[in-house]
Amino acid sequence: MPKGSEELTAARKEEIITACAELYQTMSFKKITIKEIGNATTFTRTSIYNYFQTKEEIFLALLQREYELWVNRLRQLRAEHEKMTGEEFADALARSLEERKTLLKIMSMNHYDMEENSRLERLTEFKVAYGKSLAEVRNCLDQFFPEMTVQDKQDFIYSFFPFMFGIYPYTVVTEKQREAMTKAEVNYVYMTIYEITYAEVKKLLGVLA
Repeated sequence: MPKGSEELTAARKEEIITACAELYQTMSFKKITIKEIGNATTFTRTSIYNYFQTKEEIFLALLQREYELWVNRLRQLRAEHEKMTGEEFADALARSLEERKTLLKIMSMNHYDMEENSRLERLTEFKVAYGKSLAEVRNCLDQFFPEMTVQDKQDFIYSFFPFMFGIYPYTVVTEKQREAMTKAEVNYVYMTIYEITYAEVKKLLGVLA
């Protein structure tokens, strides 16, 4: 058992976030309640309100954790590779997001509602993690593609991050959605998270790929 209020607070927050993440594997955002999350922890439901005031705050914290894990993966990538070609970087970046399915799934939800129903301090903590992901992608571009101009790097970031919001709904579909597309006679080419990301990064890098 952690000692000290700061360690206990951090441990309980992590337990709540992990419980939410596990429920999110089989339940939709709408169906998950604070009661459900509380039942999956080792302490009472009412204790959750000591750490998070809304369900949206818990999901925002989960999204923050996902961003932090992604940032760590990108840092590892830079540490392991002094140089990379465009295709190698596209492959590595695509694989890094393939590992973060929960990140992409939450990103596909309505951020406005999630952020609006979170306290400013919780939202600020999340924005710090988000900002680090922007910075780390830029660090990768600085290291692997020094020939890119400042504007090239800015254009990459401003294209790639909005693109990330659509990865999950374009790659993860239900049988009902597949059936509807078939009946609507939509000739859609289904791609994996890796495939769609790899193709987009190569496209954004242009001749560098």
